[in-house]
Amino acid sequence: MTLQLKTINGVPLSEAIASNWDEIWGFQAKPGDILINTYPKSGTTWVQEIIDLIMNDVDEEKCKRAPIYERIPFVDILHLMKPGVEEVNAMPSPRILKSHLAFQLVPPSFWKEKCKVIYVARNAKDTATSFFYFDHMAHLHPTPESWDDYLERFMKGDVGWGSWYDHVKGFWEQKDQHNILYLFYEDLQKNPLVEIRKVMKFLDKDLPEEMLRKIVHLTSFKKMKENPMANYSTFPSDMLKQTDHKFMRKGKVGDWKNQFTVYQNEVFEADYQRQMSGSTLKFHTAV
Repeated sequence: MTLQLKTINGVPLSEAIASNWDEIWGFQAKPGDILINTYPKSGTTWVQEIIDLIMNDVDEEKCKRAPIYERIPFVDILHLMKPGVEEVNAMPSPRILKSHLAFQLVPPSFWKEKCKVIYVARNAKDTATSFFYFDHMAHLHPTPESWDDYLERFMKGDVGWGSWYDHVKGFWEQKDQHNILYLFYEDLQKNPLVEIRKVMKFLDKDLPEEMLRKIVHLTSFKKMKENPMANYSTFPSDMLKQTDHKFMRKGKVGDWKNQFTVYQNEVFEADYQRQMSGSTLKFHTAV
C-alpha cells in the first residue's frame, strides 16, 4: 500500500508523517545533539556514515554495531519503526539524528538547544533522478507515474518533503543565524578528504590524517554498497520495497543526463532559473 501526501505548513509530507505531526514538532533535542538534514537523495546516508566514523574515532567494528537507520535515528519517522521515541529519548548525548524536514518544519528544540546541524545539498537534476527511483520503492509516497509527470511534480514541489528549491534555499539563508555547516554533494564527490576534514572540525574532533583517509575509503560508494550496516538492505520491506530497485543506486554526479530528454532539460533549466533567481546558491551538475 502506498500513501498519499498531506500538507503541513505548506509542505507536502507523507500522510504517515503528517498524521503524527504534533509528536514530531514536539521532539526534544538535547544540548550536544548533532542533526544531519538533507533533502531526500542528497547523500544523507553517506554523511551519516562519515559522522558516525568521526564520532567513534574511526572504529570500523563499532560502526557496524547496528544498521545505520538504528545508529542514527530518523526524527521524521520515529513513530513508524524502531528505535522509537522512547528509545531515542533514553539515548545519551551527543546523539546523532537525521531529518529531511524543511527548515521551518525542524522541531524548534534543535534551534533552542543550539544543536550542530550538518546540511547536505545536491544539484536538482541528480536529486530528481534519484528521488524518482526511490519513490518506486518507498511505501510512504505515491508510486510515480511516468518520469515526465514526476519531473513536473518535482518542479512544483509536489513530492514528499516538498520543494527542493525551498529546502536548499531555506537552510542556505539561515546558515549564518544558526550552528549550520552547509555541504555540497558534488564537493564531497570531488574532494572527500577536504569535506570530511570540514565535518571533523565542525564536530570539534581532531583525528590524524591517516584516519581521515580511512574514512574516505570506508565511505566510498563501493564500500558502503557492500556494507549491510550501511546499504539499507535490512530496512523493513513493508516501508521500502527493494525488489526492482536498490536503495543505493549509482551515487554519481551527472547521472541526470541518462534520464532527461533534451526538451525536459530545457524546460527544467528555464524553471530552475526562475526559482533560483535572487539566490546566491550555486550547484555543479557535472563532474
